[in-house]
Amino acid sequence: MKKFWAKYFPAELRLLSFWFFLALLFFVATPMLSLGIWYITPSSPFGVIVINKTVPNQEYQEHQSIHWLLNHFKYTKQDGGFYEKSKDYFGFFPGGSLEESSISDFSSISTEVMDKLLEENSLIYFADTYGVYENDFNGPVMEGPSKRLYGGMDQSDITLLKTAFEQEVDIVAEFNTIASPTGKAVRLEFENLAEIKWTGWITRYFDELDTLLNNDLPRWLINGYVTQHDGIWGLTGPGMVFVHENGSLEILLFGEDFMSNVPSIVSTAKNQKKYGIPEIVKYPYWIDVNLVSRDYEVISYYDLLPTEEGMDKLRGMGVPRYFPAAVVKENGKGKFYYFCGDFADNPVSGSSYKFFGISKLWRMFLQAEDYSQRDSFFWNYYYPLMKNIIKDSDARRSNNDKN
Repeated sequence: MKKFWAKYFPAELRLLSFWFFLALLFFVATPMLSLGIWYITPSSPFGVIVINKTVPNQEYQEHQSIHWLLNHFKYTKQDGGFYEKSKDYFGFFPGGSLEESSISDFSSISTEVMDKLLEENSLIYFADTYGVYENDFNGPVMEGPSKRLYGGMDQSDITLLKTAFEQEVDIVAEFNTIASPTGKAVRLEFENLAEIKWTGWITRYFDELDTLLNNDLPRWLINGYVTQHDGIWGLTGPGMVFVHENGSLEILLFGEDFMSNVPSIVSTAKNQKKYGIPEIVKYPYWIDVNLVSRDYEVISYYDLLPTEEGMDKLRGMGVPRYFPAAVVKENGKGKFYYFCGDFADNPVSGSSYKFFGISKLWRMFLQAEDYSQRDSFFWNYYYPLMKNIIKDSDARRSNNDKN
């Protein structure tokens, strides 16, 4: 028998076969086991009201991360069904064309219905209120903003927030909730209610400002900056673009004004442990620069590592050395969170939520400081942060119901 194995199955073939079956086990058996564990894990009801007015197409990217997380952790609606990104939210509902699209928000809901919704749900999530624009449906990219068709926080949203604060329901809001095109009167009500003050500035990192090398630079940005700065662009390399609500444009250059190659979200040791988030995550997307009251705990903050020249520019704009990335404050039995960034806008796969433990796999391959991979921010920061926020909200709601 030994001679037979040695002749027809030499050591090299046996070794190769071993690794083949090991790989087969990993790539076939492991996913099947992961899927099976998800299916046998019991589900539990957890109501979430999602508001998203920025849905220009049927990808639903501005809020699909929230639905993905709820389904992944098997939180269901009150009727026991899983969340559907195309149905379970309030805001703009896109069709194949503008004529086939529709709107369903709180402007057409009675006080009684709103109270009932708040009673049945544990969390409100304002994903985005920037809106939908004419150019989302028609024609090529324009030199400047096109006509707004729908969007901005309105008085019905404020009514919802006030009622939610009074009933001590958990709330999460993020950029863009109160920046343009939300009117100043509504914004002021939000700021007074939430004790958050927007500086008027939003900012974003661009890895290349040379117009010959980067075709994705918005034309309105280039034209506006040239008009305001003596008709000269001539910028190259990475930079932070600051846009004020009054139209002012300022740019900080990497190596001259700041030394962090990409804006860093930095979290304290306490919150790293509490929320399962890393110390530093790179974030190259849109940010709103806000000031918060002392009642808030800063979960994470932004750090650009500004130089002396950069600090002078920031002071001139009224922007602090550090500014919040994620904050939270108590509201009786509830909590209010604000994310100073477009955190929910992530390209996650709709069907992958059915795999138990999938986050560990992704976090093995996606480093928190690797901003070149869009999924990195979701798996390393947003996923663990929202996981623990939802878990905490569910636990407190259950305890309150028992009492």
